[in-house]
Amino acid sequence: MRVALSTLPADPDRDNEDFAAAAPSAAVLLDGAGVGGAETGCTHGVAWFSSTLGSLLLRGSTAHPARPLADCLADSIGLVRSLHEDSCDLAYRASPTSTVVCARVGAGALEYLVLGDSSLLLAEKDGGTAVVTDRRLDEVGKRLRGPVDALPTGSPEHSAALADYRNALTGLRNRPGGFWIAGPDPRAAEHALTGSVPLDSLASVTLLSDGATRLVDRFELADWQEVLTVLGSFGPDELISRVRDAEDGDPDGRRWPRGKAHDDATVLHWVLS
Repeated sequence: MRVALSTLPADPDRDNEDFAAAAPSAAVLLDGAGVGGAETGCTHGVAWFSSTLGSLLLRGSTAHPARPLADCLADSIGLVRSLHEDSCDLAYRASPTSTVVCARVGAGALEYLVLGDSSLLLAEKDGGTAVVTDRRLDEVGKRLRGPVDALPTGSPEHSAALADYRNALTGLRNRPGGFWIAGPDPRAAEHALTGSVPLDSLASVTLLSDGATRLVDRFELADWQEVLTVLGSFGPDELISRVRDAEDGDPDGRRWPRGKAHDDATVLHWVLS
């Protein structure tokens, strides 16, 4: 098994709120939900939350290989909560959150968990592909983001509309009719997408934050098979470079309306055979 990992912050002067790591039998990727400098109630910040939760999840999922991944995630959320509930206001409505993708090899199968809008790309030995993405945030967002998409990215009016959009999303997270994401409450893990795939059917597994999937799901400049070709021939650095090239060519979001001109982008490509 071989792992290639690349990550790039949206802005070199700001923390990268993505986190990814791998062990011999598991890999995790988290995309911390940044709030654009707004108050979170947490003295540690979003990057701390995603990296701490990711590290604990990787440890828990490998130390307890028979424990379901959703239970491992709930355990890890609870541990992170215990680390800062005495110093931070975890009841604050904008407390840090993160997407989660976890993949684990065991007993002839690859188990997976996806929570939030990061993605798991499965490459099958017969040439097929399958993508697991939690679309609940996208579905909620479509109802709310019209004013954001109508304005030039980075303009004062866009920034104000984006703040309103994020505020509305915060009121819908981790509740029925909204979307689910890892935050202060371990019960969010119950709503993760989980499953397993026979290990001998897979050639590779790729974990991607939504900043890296833009090339496919927002810009529509490639399909998943083309992404796998780039990863196999050039590696994750090249995939992120192509995302950045597209973003740089549309800085105002006129061609591809979006909340941020650039986003943290992370790719973990795990070749299984």
